[in-house]
Amino acid sequence: MAAAIASSLIRQKRQAREREKSNACKCVSSPSKEPQLKGIVTKLYSRQGYHLQLQADGTIDGTKDEDSTYTLFNLIPVGLRVVAIQGVQTKLYLAMNSEGYLYTSEHFTPECKFKESVFENYYVTYSSMIYRQQQSGRGWYLGLNKEGEIMKGNHVKKNKPAAHFLPKPLKVAMYKEPSLHDLTEFSRSGSGTPTKSRSVSGVLNGGKSMSHNEST
Repeated sequence: MAAAIASSLIRQKRQAREREKSNACKCVSSPSKEPQLKGIVTKLYSRQGYHLQLQADGTIDGTKDEDSTYTLFNLIPVGLRVVAIQGVQTKLYLAMNSEGYLYTSEHFTPECKFKESVFENYYVTYSSMIYRQQQSGRGWYLGLNKEGEIMKGNHVKKNKPAAHFLPKPLKVAMYKEPSLHDLTEFSRSGSGTPTKSRSVSGVLNGGKSMSHNEST
């Protein structure tokens, strides 16, 4: 009788240990769905005297109105000194295409990756991770001219004020890693730019003409 009870207790303990091991394995194998990337909510102040903004229609430009909610950006780390720049209000990503045009994208693609480099006096530059001058290797940069207009990336020089931005962090935030979409998933307009689902006019700077000069 006593032997039977002891045997039963041993069996129950063994089953309990096996259940614990099984649960532990499940916990390890299940990837966390919680935000894992530590970034910042920030404003980007241009050395030209404007705050970068991403408006509701997808327009990218500069504004003197520092209280505009469209000047808030999520700076999400997606690699070593590589960031995604996402408008807080619109949830659109800044992107640069193979012709140097800045546009906005609802999806995170390789064209949405920017290399973040610290310049002199704490100013920061943002250059395309996948496009640059073929012969010289010079980077293509996010930039604003003296009128607060967005410039073509291949017309912006890193040592000029047009390329210099001063981040003004407001808070630290945790982000989920953006799902990377291939550029071939989207249809393309005549300019070679991925079109957004809502309208083509919202792709290239909200349908506005882009600045082609090299103002500084």
